Amino acid sequence: MASSMLSRQLAFSLQKSLWLSAPGCRYVSKTATKTQMEFDYDGPSMKTSVPGPRSQELTKQLGEMQNVGAINFFCNYEESRGNYLVDVDGNRMLDLYTQISSVPIGYNHPALLKLMSNPHNLSTFVNRPALGILPPENFPDKISESLLSVAPSGMSRVQTMACGSCSNENAFKSMFIWYRNKERGHNTPSDKDLSSCMINQAPGCPNLSILSFMGSFHGRTMGCLATTHSKAIHKLDIPSFDWPIARFPRLQYPLEEFTRENLQEESRCLEEVEDLIVKWRQKGKPVAGIVVEPIQAEGGDNHASVDFFRSLRNITRKHGCAFHVDEVQTGGGTTGKFWAHEHWGMDDPADVVSFSKKLLTGGYFQKDELQADKPYRIFNTWMGDPSKNLFLAEVLNVIRRENLLEEVTRSGKALLNGLYELQTQHPDILSRARGQGTFCAVDICDDATRNRILLKTRDKGVILGACGDRSVRFRPSLVFKEYHVHIFLNIFNDVLAQLK
Repeated sequence: MASSMLSRQLAFSLQKSLWLSAPGCRYVSKTATKTQMEFDYDGPSMKTSVPGPRSQELTKQLGEMQNVGAINFFCNYEESRGNYLVDVDGNRMLDLYTQISSVPIGYNHPALLKLMSNPHNLSTFVNRPALGILPPENFPDKISESLLSVAPSGMSRVQTMACGSCSNENAFKSMFIWYRNKERGHNTPSDKDLSSCMINQAPGCPNLSILSFMGSFHGRTMGCLATTHSKAIHKLDIPSFDWPIARFPRLQYPLEEFTRENLQEESRCLEEVEDLIVKWRQKGKPVAGIVVEPIQAEGGDNHASVDFFRSLRNITRKHGCAFHVDEVQTGGGTTGKFWAHEHWGMDDPADVVSFSKKLLTGGYFQKDELQADKPYRIFNTWMGDPSKNLFLAEVLNVIRRENLLEEVTRSGKALLNGLYELQTQHPDILSRARGQGTFCAVDICDDATRNRILLKTRDKGVILGACGDRSVRFRPSLVFKEYHVHIFLNIFNDVLAQLK
């Protein structure tokens, strides 16, 4: 066992040297002083182009049952490890997209496999209860060990759900219920409320609204789609609500060179938010809540300043709206703090914080006053999955034990600095490198070039994601190390050089 591990480490050292000495790459990155994780691979290994013949065969087979237009390739999850995703054709790729940012500590982490092998956990995996009516005995303890141990500031209540969309959908419902009870001055609906809601009429179905931002993505269910404004294909042909949409700041980069312009842009957006709140109140459709992402992800990795979010929070207080921070993609540590909104430095950052993806289960935290006032108001059959809370508790143990948030900060700095250097070398292709932690992105000169880069990079063994009109986004797991950054930068530099 010891000799096998030594051989593995020696092989890794040699492989890493080869990656870092690749032609044209030595100015991009240097060796990182990090050791290899025991469950990680040494580097990418490509046998075919992607998708390979086996993936193409399976795509054709599935295409007889489903729409397969979005499928990239089929995966061999049994062979995937750490930061590397293996496909069915045996290609091993460094994964900087991680299932749309939803893999917290890499593929097949030993700590999670150990949970699966524990016979005391079998019942949790085999039986999926209807949590709203028949939760298991240990559910309060598991919620405390997992979700409540990372609760946002000022929140001690959490509602589990299955996914990001249903988390936001039910968070919206909580805000509407809270707002109507506040209007009534009590939580007892009238007979007219009860009868009118059954035929989709006011006052039982009130004309309330949620304010959202252009470029946002909050999900694909009906209510969430009304607040999603990132791509037309998400919304096409689906009826929606008449809810207000404000502009989200479009900052100019480098930030230090456009301080005045960016301040003016954020001021215009905040002014528009207040104007829309007043306008929709006058239309008889008061804004019950505002929903915002700390970083607009799907819409193009759009950032705003700390002052912008603090001002937005103050606007919700001024106008009596709930403030919903959607951390479905930003939550879980990828920005260097467990919640992206922690960067704002506020004691009272939100009334509702939704989550999913890296937290393995969906749901939302809320203040006491937004707790549902009656049974079955916030309800569905499963309302989450206890096995995911079991996994999450262990993920949190790994994050703390291995100081992964500090690792994210180090790796993110290396990644962003590398992107800065590459955009200096390739100003005709790259621009606006930006990020927080490893939650990074860079713009490509046009959409067609971006798509070529994504495919060429994948064929060289690195998986990246797209967002917005022409951005490439980086969403590695929390076990993404500095030496992984250098492997990526060297491959990315090769791809960029070949475009010229």
